[in-house]
Amino acid sequence: MAEPVLEIKNFVKSFGALKATDDVSLDLRPGEIHALIGPNGAGKSTLIHQICGTLRPDHGSIHFAGRDIGGLGVAGRARLGLGRTFQVSSLAPDFSALRNVMLAVQARQGSSFRFFRPVMRDASLIDPAMAMLERVGLATRARIPAAELSHGERRQLEIAIALALGSKAFLLDEPMAGMGPEGSKALTTFLDTLRNEAPILLVEHDMEAVFALADRISVLVYGKIIITGTVDEIRRDPAVRSAYLGDHA
Repeated sequence: MAEPVLEIKNFVKSFGALKATDDVSLDLRPGEIHALIGPNGAGKSTLIHQICGTLRPDHGSIHFAGRDIGGLGVAGRARLGLGRTFQVSSLAPDFSALRNVMLAVQARQGSSFRFFRPVMRDASLIDPAMAMLERVGLATRARIPAAELSHGERRQLEIAIALALGSKAFLLDEPMAGMGPEGSKALTTFLDTLRNEAPILLVEHDMEAVFALADRISVLVYGKIIITGTVDEIRRDPAVRSAYLGDHA
């Protein structure tokens, strides 16, 4: 079995008497989509914040691409290739979709300024940015300000930015949220191909998408993972069926 790209062990995070993360261990393997599901308030967002570095666990370890990244912040983890999209969009709203992705290309190149060429005519930024927009289906919307894109298009743009940054793994936090059936179907199809570029840790409430995409599923309840298994194993587990899946089982 291939070594995990991302591995967390025994994460614990408490807020006073509340144990939001309770001895959580999970990993993400090359080429897979590992879904993290659970009811509202289960601690999914708290766990994701600890993985991406915005929140430090009280206890536990995290390794990414064979390296201990526990001492790194958000920027350091992103530079290593840990890409994240957010429940609440973090795009530059007044910039076009193209400019948003160009900023990611520029960051990956390690150059913050263009003294000799106007940025918006710099082919070394435009060409790779357009390639990423093409991949996520936004090439025809390249000149539209991010603020004017639909919710689903903004999620696609966030993925394009993660791609442009050269991410080696993706943390996708409810990418289907706010999408209609057609948008969810299109994004599901895209994510199924994205796993070939880098594995995905997927936090998602859309169980149809989860069951269509996931190689493994971990179920988080009250900060603790109660089971990790395949789609069939999760569907058959009586505790998961009664506590969470309901009609989706």
